Amino acid sequence: MSSKDSKTKGDPDRIVCRNRKASHEYEILDELDCGILLAGSEVKSVRNNKITIDEGFARVERGEVWLYNVDISEYSQANLMNHPLRRPRKLLLKKREIEKFAARADESGMSLIPLDVHFSRGFVKVKLGVGKGRKLHDKREKLKSDDARREIQQAMKKR
Repeated sequence: MSSKDSKTKGDPDRIVCRNRKASHEYEILDELDCGILLAGSEVKSVRNNKITIDEGFARVERGEVWLYNVDISEYSQANLMNHPLRRPRKLLLKKREIEKFAARADESGMSLIPLDVHFSRGFVKVKLGVGKGRKLHDKREKLKSDDARREIQQAMKKR
């Protein structure tokens, strides 16, 4: 399957939305796929790529993981049965995964960040990452190292 095929709406395994700023703002230490509890109109909106996760974050509360500040637009055909745009949404994880992930996220300076939203076998999944926030000088260093790596790769291609 080519990359062009994975972007079509009919594909059961496709990435709907990606948080590009996450890799710049945070140093991602660990990743985990988890399900998300959605209403029917929310799933329809996600299928139409009407979701943004740029400002999203997750928290562990009373043994459950909740996703905040994720904006899923209203589905136009839902009429009265529509959902609120920004509401806390429960993430579906096993207790063992929550305990392991929560222990890392509770450390100082660590955050749970949604990295992408994708479909897996027809189900909406969220890839969560445990990240440590970067300072401004760390961001600059990362940009410099990425530029240097890119230049080296281009020089190798020309040879």
